Amino acid sequence: MKTRRGVAADSSAATTSSPGRVWRRTLGLATGVALATGALLGTAVAPAQAYAPYPTDTINYRDTDNCPCSISDPFDGTYFEKDAGGYAAKVNLYYGGSYIAKVEFHPYAEKLWVYDTKNDGDGIWAEAGWFDGSGAYHRTGPVRPPGTSNVIDYKIVDLDIAEGTHVTVDVYDGDFLLTTAEVIA
Repeated sequence: MKTRRGVAADSSAATTSSPGRVWRRTLGLATGVALATGALLGTAVAPAQAYAPYPTDTINYRDTDNCPCSISDPFDGTYFEKDAGGYAAKVNLYYGGSYIAKVEFHPYAEKLWVYDTKNDGDGIWAEAGWFDGSGAYHRTGPVRPPGTSNVIDYKIVDLDIAEGTHVTVDVYDGDFLLTTAEVIA
């Protein structure tokens, strides 16, 4: 039989494989894909961890008819602007005596602020929910600070909610609902 560059002249003999050989190749390919996927997932950033036990919280409310007003904290404080008919909230989170995070709803311009004030890989996040004028329910979130090496990380979300709308702000640690603040845009 004449060959050319290592290929048999009788091509049917060269392309025919036994079922066992095909099975081994398929199994080998599947194993390689699984190992590559595992290696890629292993290099991904680990998810944020929840506290155990969960953090404690305090909620401060302000009727923004009477603002400008402020609420102090160990970092940058909170300043609420006057917004007729609005009701603001600031949720402070503590763990083991340390101030670890805060979540604020500002009726003026309808903004949700979520702060991480301790670089410890926690899973603190928030979301806001409300019904619009037509009765449709809206939810934004999860809103999470970016998790940099800065002393304070924060994220601001402009909610663009109609004036006078009642809003629920839920604060979570991982998958656990820590607290809820009821506010008015």
